[in-house]
Amino acid sequence: MRKGLFALAAVGLVAAGSMAACGKDDNKSGGTTGGSSSVGKVGVILPDTASSQRWGTDDPKYLKAAFDAAGVQADIQNAQGDKSQFQTIAEGMISSGVKVLMIVNLDSGTGKAVLDKAKAAGIATVDYDRLTLNGGADYYVSFDNVKVGELQGKGLIDCLTAKKYTKPVVAELNGSPTDNNATLFAQGYNSQLDPKYASGEYTKGPNQSVPDWDNAQAGTIFEQMLTQNKNIKGVLAANDGLGNAAIQVLKKNKLNGQVPVTGQDATVQGLQNILVGDQCMTVYKAIKQEADAAAALAISLAKGEAPTTATGTVTDPESKKEVKSVLLTPKSITKANVKDVVADGFVTKDQLCTGEYAKLCTEAGIS
Repeated sequence: MRKGLFALAAVGLVAAGSMAACGKDDNKSGGTTGGSSSVGKVGVILPDTASSQRWGTDDPKYLKAAFDAAGVQADIQNAQGDKSQFQTIAEGMISSGVKVLMIVNLDSGTGKAVLDKAKAAGIATVDYDRLTLNGGADYYVSFDNVKVGELQGKGLIDCLTAKKYTKPVVAELNGSPTDNNATLFAQGYNSQLDPKYASGEYTKGPNQSVPDWDNAQAGTIFEQMLTQNKNIKGVLAANDGLGNAAIQVLKKNKLNGQVPVTGQDATVQGLQNILVGDQCMTVYKAIKQEADAAAALAISLAKGEAPTTATGTVTDPESKKEVKSVLLTPKSITKANVKDVVADGFVTKDQLCTGEYAKLCTEAGIS
């Protein structure tokens, strides 16, 4: 699937190099940033603010900063999980004359409809973070999502090994069935867990996808799983939100800390759960690097230049077409290296080390 991976440092250098001119944000409305009228405008549609904190805070902040630094006008909006709103936003951006449209799809059907309209209008298209299946985007910028899943699978195995459980029953809370990333995550963690199931070392327990990454539904689903199988000893949760939903159920049953739970996104909540011992690991994806890489690519397109950042390709599993891509490298985070996320500036000490977590932060070497 992946024919080339970008070295992270190289992406950072190219991204920095692409952001030469310095712009001023002189537009006071919505998520639009300022820029020169001689350069094409970029439209960015983010998916929601419920499935992960990144879509409401991190990505818009980093994308806006990158576009502002390059003097490129960008309209950054969030569809708030509404497919009709997603399409309405896209139509408005296309009508306004954006030169580049970057999307994080809510599902591939909606995403494809939007990409088709943009291409018909001669607009360059970028899939950001999630590949739109059969969507035909010109470019794709994300992390190596199979690797994300591999790290989750390995992390859970390490945690179960530390617990010295015999033939542990493992439950899987997968991400949204409409998100291709969730499929890739599962491909990665099942590559680690399936051999354990096949050998009889682990027992495969309940396995269910969570529609729209909805944390409330995840809690209900996991409560049903635990009711049906009291012997669950490990939970492969596809992100921190789903992981926290499982942890709340485990707390109700006085099992938190005894049943290892995975995650992803290195959210404040996920990291705090790790510090207190209720979550065994998360996966850190340096969102600023992803945003910078995507912005650098979009900036080149807005300026009418050929992007130099997309040196790899990903095969669309439905259309079988190769999509020019930038894939970044994720990192496994446990209690031993939570401090790395703080040192990187993704989460601040003030955010993480509040109340009961202050002492735990000190013990984890966070200063």
